[in-house]
Amino acid sequence: MNLTDELDHLRQKLGFDLLLLGKVVLIVVAAFILEQTATFLMKRAYLRSDQDPEDRTRYRFLRNANRLIVAILAFIGIIYSVPSLKHFAVTLFAGAGILVALLGLAAKDAFGNIISGVFIVSFKPFRVGDLIRVGDKYQGVVEDITLRHTVLNTFENRRIIIPNAIISDEVITNSTIRDEATCEFIEVGISYESDLDRAMALMAEECEQQPDCQDRRTANELERGIPKVPVRLVLIAESSIMLRAAAWAKDPVTSRSMHFDLNRRIKLRFDKEGIEIPYPHRTITYKSGQAPTATA
Repeated sequence: MNLTDELDHLRQKLGFDLLLLGKVVLIVVAAFILEQTATFLMKRAYLRSDQDPEDRTRYRFLRNANRLIVAILAFIGIIYSVPSLKHFAVTLFAGAGILVALLGLAAKDAFGNIISGVFIVSFKPFRVGDLIRVGDKYQGVVEDITLRHTVLNTFENRRIIIPNAIISDEVITNSTIRDEATCEFIEVGISYESDLDRAMALMAEECEQQPDCQDRRTANELERGIPKVPVRLVLIAESSIMLRAAAWAKDPVTSRSMHFDLNRRIKLRFDKEGIEIPYPHRTITYKSGQAPTATA
């Protein structure tokens, strides 16, 4: 092969490689434009809607799904555009049934999360912005719902990433789905020597004066004289009498801060009024003639 033939061969090879590279670049650019266009259209439709929690949840989910679908389509397009990759892929899937089965088994959890994510968006057990509790472990505000997982933002401003399949198998407590108003129970124990009626009246008074405490009584309850904050004796324990006040706040977050503030208010008021809050103590009596001995 002379120099002219080698140059022609190199020119043909470079031209072929540049053509493949051009196809790949074109697919990537087209995928990027498609993803950005679809995202823009979805965002514009969302901004024109009422922007309620359901619309926001649907928009977040479809936006994330759009990115994944476009990426998969671009990957398939690149494989079928490059002859060597296309031949390898056809050979792999045609003659490696066991490998395909193993890949399917390995991807079982991923597909389970995707299906669970679709169910969450379809049946709406919670939405973006809702305060939820997942089982007995996780609690926070739903920040995002993707094909694979749901993101919770806790009260400590920590992000918890929970696979959708796990959420589907747990009991969901949604504090926001209808009425955000929350009834908070404040429990305080008093001694047997304290004035019971006086202590109950003081608890009710402090709760009613708390700025975040709401009056949720119906017209019928007002006619019957039901107090704004009922206080009841719920337990007679060994060393204390347990009182419980039921105070309402506008939402779960406010109820937490209200609870903490009422703990402080009631403690200070009880100290001022001479209501004793007991604590565990032990009385030790020695027999006559015996002195305490130190033990190791």
